[in-house]
Amino acid sequence: MDELLYEVTGQIARVTLHREAARNALSGPMVQAMIAALDRAEADPSVRCVVLTGAGSRVFCAGADLSTLQADGFLDAHESRRSFAQMLLRFQQLKKPTIARVNGHALAGGVGLMLACDLAVAVDSAGVGVPEIDRGLFPMMVLALLQRHVGRKRALELLLTGDRLTATQARDWGLVNRVVPANQLDSEVNTLAEKLAGKSLAVVALGRRSFFTAEDLPLSQALEFLVDQLSINVLAEDAMEGVTAFLEKRPPKWNDR
Repeated sequence: MDELLYEVTGQIARVTLHREAARNALSGPMVQAMIAALDRAEADPSVRCVVLTGAGSRVFCAGADLSTLQADGFLDAHESRRSFAQMLLRFQQLKKPTIARVNGHALAGGVGLMLACDLAVAVDSAGVGVPEIDRGLFPMMVLALLQRHVGRKRALELLLTGDRLTATQARDWGLVNRVVPANQLDSEVNTLAEKLAGKSLAVVALGRRSFFTAEDLPLSQALEFLVDQLSINVLAEDAMEGVTAFLEKRPPKWNDR
């Protein structure tokens, strides 16, 4: 049975962590399969948005499969961790928008997966936490994303206590965008995915790259960089179409250029 499922419906690619019995924990092969799935979605011109979710209704992802920590040799385990970091970075490098459909608890590395997505919609029964500290571990790669989403005090509170937030708390802290009952999760995610799919892919790709690059720059450098990016943006064919459509009071017809 495949541990990672990939399917395309219309303009949306859905990637599912398919290890429900193991709380959708990530194995080494799953990490490689995830990178391959993102590559596949990027290469498919029919795909305009990627949705990531977990199998079942209890857990989105419980992080890395801890049983592999003992099974692998040191070097193999080290490379597996490097692959996890590369997977998180691949989400950021993707030219298409991503949504985490948080169908249940997001824990440990599962929080990293959730935060790696552009947007996150969580079921109201989900919990969000990084409990590694209670296992004698520290969520090293996840903290890089966590500190980019919340302030220092809140990030350290989660990292040092291992406490679990409710879905509503996670939303209030800025870790997820929306919280809905289980019976509304699919409709909420699908509506959001279709909205993102309706944008210009060229502008989305430029905008996402600009966002993540500017995030790590000092303010003066970020503004100078973004001035240049806007000058590139206005030369895009879709920018001209968007402005023309607005003036003509009609929906734009994107060419993704």
